[in-house]
Amino acid sequence: MCGRFTLTTNPADYFGGFDFPPIFAPRFNIAPSQPLLAIPNDGHNAATFFLWGFIPSWAKNAKFSSINARSETLAEKPSFKGAYKYKRCLILVDGFYEWQKVAGQKAKVPHYIFMQSRQPFAFAGLWSDWESPDGSRVKTCTIITTEPNKLMKPIHKRMPVILPPSTYRQWLDPKARTDLQSLLLSYPAEGMEAHPVSTLVNNAANDRAECVVPV
Repeated sequence: MCGRFTLTTNPADYFGGFDFPPIFAPRFNIAPSQPLLAIPNDGHNAATFFLWGFIPSWAKNAKFSSINARSETLAEKPSFKGAYKYKRCLILVDGFYEWQKVAGQKAKVPHYIFMQSRQPFAFAGLWSDWESPDGSRVKTCTIITTEPNKLMKPIHKRMPVILPPSTYRQWLDPKARTDLQSLLLSYPAEGMEAHPVSTLVNNAANDRAECVVPV
């Protein structure tokens, strides 16, 4: 599961070929139900904001909201199989948090995970354009997860699917129908780092730089 992440560096400086909002504000503790920045495969090649918590287009209410989707069951699960075929996205991040169970400790220990390069990267995601009962339209999304790599395995049993830049266009191709499952792999641990952080991150209201500082 992935329940918090960061985007503290302007992705416009790293993701060539895509348009971005003119104003960037660093985020240190992005939480479910909050807006996040993503690039959908809608043909515009532009980043825009989605609410984190995927609601299928056919849902009658928001109780179907899902922040994560398991890569192994995307093609079969009713909530996601349509979006897996037609509505995929890149979710822009530069790090994420996960909580580790430690023997002898009641409280889980939060960890911050990021690339060794410290550069932004992209999660594989799915998006939906949902019409609420009051008639308003809401764009929502979810993060796809997979088995952990060697770095993540001691911390948590799942990790987000991190897409290499060479696969971005394939993932966003609206005509792509086959061989997408081969992209949903664990990112190589050798390119990543992790360190424990303060429980400050446990409260989503704490959106500041101290959240990522190692302890």
